[in-house]
Amino acid sequence: MADKEGIKVAKDYHVEEPFANQGDFHVKGANSLDWGMKKHLSRIFDPKTGRTVMFAFDHGYFMGSTSGLERLDLVIPKLAPHVDVLMATRGALRTCVPASLPNGIALRVTSGSSMLNDDLSHEVVAVEIEDAIRMNADCMAVQTFIGADGQLSSIDNLSRVINAGFRYSIPTLGVVAVGKEMERTDRFFKLATRILAEMGCQIVKTYYCDNFEEVVAACPVPLVIAGGKKLPEKEALTLAYRVIQGGAAGVDMGRNIFQSVHPVEMAQAVRKIVHEGATDAEAYAWYEEMTADRS
Repeated sequence: MADKEGIKVAKDYHVEEPFANQGDFHVKGANSLDWGMKKHLSRIFDPKTGRTVMFAFDHGYFMGSTSGLERLDLVIPKLAPHVDVLMATRGALRTCVPASLPNGIALRVTSGSSMLNDDLSHEVVAVEIEDAIRMNADCMAVQTFIGADGQLSSIDNLSRVINAGFRYSIPTLGVVAVGKEMERTDRFFKLATRILAEMGCQIVKTYYCDNFEEVVAACPVPLVIAGGKKLPEKEALTLAYRVIQGGAAGVDMGRNIFQSVHPVEMAQAVRKIVHEGATDAEAYAWYEEMTADRS
């Protein structure tokens, strides 16, 4: 049996060295994938920067109507021009998102209990691969619980989606779930992100933590960092800057955009950090200037 504590030597993540199998493709770990996978990944990660701004509004699948997302049909068209990828359920996409929008699509394919149930860790695969194909999804998002009661069924869900994705050249986005009782340490995120990547995910969505550069170095696929709970705009932009500087391939700023007082300008400020090389101070100064007469 494997040693739960790992090999008893100091670990060296070589954080200063770039990923060795990059080749000429702009997405980490994707150099050996087939053309179809690469085409989808190029709709997610900008070929010029290798990065992405995701906008998740899939919260309704377990929370119902969410503050800031009461009217998806009004919110999404305003924000879509300023983000690269829309992450949503098939119901929200079909009813509220114009098919004419050019954004990449991250389709939520797992579902589970609502907020009325304390245990959210037991999800099922709710969307078949045929529907992901019909919707021209660029990746399929799977909530994955590592270290929770539902870990085994969660990994089974992930494996099924990854296998189907490989058959039809659609990438899988593994979303690291963090429950109330789970530690948010670099040790946990190194474990969780690496498991998801080794299962075959082409993208992993996770959270920022201490020693983040080591988490990035140890994961052979790109990490997209969730913004998490709503933060003051200045703090959210600092988070975005730190994760990009730490090696993340993108951010997913759902609540920190749609619950902002000025969501469009907030999305633009995040984009400046991710794609234009702005610092958090520069992005926040721009945000304040653009919204000064409306505060």
